[in-house]
Amino acid sequence: MSQHHVVSCRPEHCHWGFFDAALKPVTIAQSGDTVQIECVSGGPDILPKGDHWEILDDHLAIHAGLNQGTGAHILTGPIAVAGAEPGDVLQVDILSISPRQNWGYTRIRPHAGTLPEDFPIRKVLHSGIDRQRGVCTLPWGQEIDLAPFFGVMGVAPPPVYGACTSMVPREFGGNMDLKELTQGTTLYLPIFVPGANFSCGDGHGVQGDGEVCVTALETALSGTFRLTVRKDLRFKLPRAETPSHHITMAFNEDLDDAAKDALREMIRLIGEQMGLEASDAYMFSSLAVDMRVTQLVDGNKGIHAMLPKRYAERVNVA
Repeated sequence: MSQHHVVSCRPEHCHWGFFDAALKPVTIAQSGDTVQIECVSGGPDILPKGDHWEILDDHLAIHAGLNQGTGAHILTGPIAVAGAEPGDVLQVDILSISPRQNWGYTRIRPHAGTLPEDFPIRKVLHSGIDRQRGVCTLPWGQEIDLAPFFGVMGVAPPPVYGACTSMVPREFGGNMDLKELTQGTTLYLPIFVPGANFSCGDGHGVQGDGEVCVTALETALSGTFRLTVRKDLRFKLPRAETPSHHITMAFNEDLDDAAKDALREMIRLIGEQMGLEASDAYMFSSLAVDMRVTQLVDGNKGIHAMLPKRYAERVNVA
């Protein structure tokens, strides 16, 4: 029978700014167990002033008791999954996501973002979050519907990599910033170490494709995940699944190369799902697959390819 685990957000359960296969897991789950994971986002410099903002005690404890690595993200975990081995795939069913506080922030900083030459400044905006209504209110009064997701979800990298900055998404996942990964969706991550060692963080209240200024509406989130080891799958890069779409993704410093790799993965997926040979899957992709920019600002840029599930049925090819 599956069990439920709760991993709170306190210094001994977190690592700041990096992934590393050498990190010891904070808990061990069985395949199929559910895990509630709490996360916070941002260093001391982004905390808002004023009594009406909720500043979480665990956020302050992390600032006081945890050293920052080479990246910006405060990550909770890792969570090991018994029986996971290199070459397997970790299926991450995202069962629920909810904000933990009544504010989020968006910022610009020099030498970052899509247009650093146009905006060589430091600026932080704090927006209110109404958890009951599911909206955020920007400083000038405009409301945007919330669509919360975790910008960073990943397993441990290959051990030979050593410590990897949390800023750059890679084959083990990490800072993918894929806004489709909301409640009710599934992420698939290739596994590189025994136990997989899943971590998450970088809570986003809402984000547009591209995340162009380098942040979304950054906030603290709580998420519940079902973690399942899949020994019947073999992926080189992360994939995802929403109620309506299959998604392949890729990351590269060059956006064109990321697009090529995401499309190659989609051609493989179409072959698996529909039984088409590669050349037919390539032409089918030109008719039915949407290529989208995931993010432009994380060192490795992201492209994701989306195939509507209504087309992903096995076909009879004469």
